[in-house]
Amino acid sequence: MANVDTSLPPEPSGAAAAYAAQHASDHPLKLYGGWFCPFAQRVWITLHEKRVPHQYIEVNPYRKDADFVALNPRGLVPTLAVPADATGKVRKPLYESLVVCEYLEEAYADENTHGRRLLPRDAYQRARARLWIDHISTRIVPAFYRFLQHTPDKSSYSIDDARRELHGHVRALADEMDPTGPWFLGEHLSLVDVALAPWAKRLWLLHHYKPGGLGIPQTGGDGTWQRWSRWFTAVENRQSVKDTWSDDKRYMIAYRRYADDTTNSLVGQATRQGQGLP
Repeated sequence: MANVDTSLPPEPSGAAAAYAAQHASDHPLKLYGGWFCPFAQRVWITLHEKRVPHQYIEVNPYRKDADFVALNPRGLVPTLAVPADATGKVRKPLYESLVVCEYLEEAYADENTHGRRLLPRDAYQRARARLWIDHISTRIVPAFYRFLQHTPDKSSYSIDDARRELHGHVRALADEMDPTGPWFLGEHLSLVDVALAPWAKRLWLLHHYKPGGLGIPQTGGDGTWQRWSRWFTAVENRQSVKDTWSDDKRYMIAYRRYADDTTNSLVGQATRQGQGLP
C-alpha cells in the first residue's frame, strides 16, 4: 500500500495559518500538532478558549523528527511539552488529546485569567460530562471513520449500516443536551463540546465523498435533530473553532485517503481492522 500520508501539505492554511503564526514564538509551553488532525484541534481549541500562552509547532507524524520522537516515543500528535522547571528548558511530555485538555483545564483554572471553566464544578455534573465525552470518543468518532472509510469492495458492512450507526450515536448525544442550549450543558461551552467539535466540522466530508451523504437534516427534522442543528450552528460560529481551521480544500486532500480507505494512519488501520481507535 502506498504511503500516501506523507504527501500531506506541510503547514496549516487559512485562519489556522494566521493563528499558528500568532503562536510561533518560542514559549516554554509547546503544542506539537498537525493541522489535519482533529485530536490536535481538540487541544488547540482548549488552549484558545482558556487563553493559554503557548508555542505551536507543526509536525507531520508520518515523517517523525528524532527530537519529537525523543519527546513522545509514540510519535503522535497532539503532544504538549510542559515546562518541568522554572527555566522552561526542561520539558515533560503529555499526550492523548482528552488527557491534555483536562490538564489544561486543571493547570489554568484561574477564571480571571483563563475564562470560564470547561468542566462543571458540581461533582455529579462533571462525572456526567465525562460520560458523554467517553460516548463521543468510543461511539461517535469511530462511527465517523467507519462511515468515511466505507468502500463497497472492501467493507463487510453497507454504507447504510454505517450511516445508521453514526446517526444513532449522534442522536443519543443530542437527546442528552440541555434543552436551553446551545451547548451540551446549556449556555456555556464545555469539554463535551470541544471533544466533538473537530469531527462536527468534518461531517461535510461525508457529503462530499459518500453516496447519499451524511443524511442528517440541516433544517427541520424531529426535535432531536433540531437540537443537534442548534448545537452544530454554535460550533461552526465559535471563534476558537474557526481560528483553528484550515482551508476546506486542504481537508479534501487529507481525507481523500480515508474515503478511499488507503490511509496508513493508526486510526485508519484500526478502523479497517474493526479495532478501537489507538
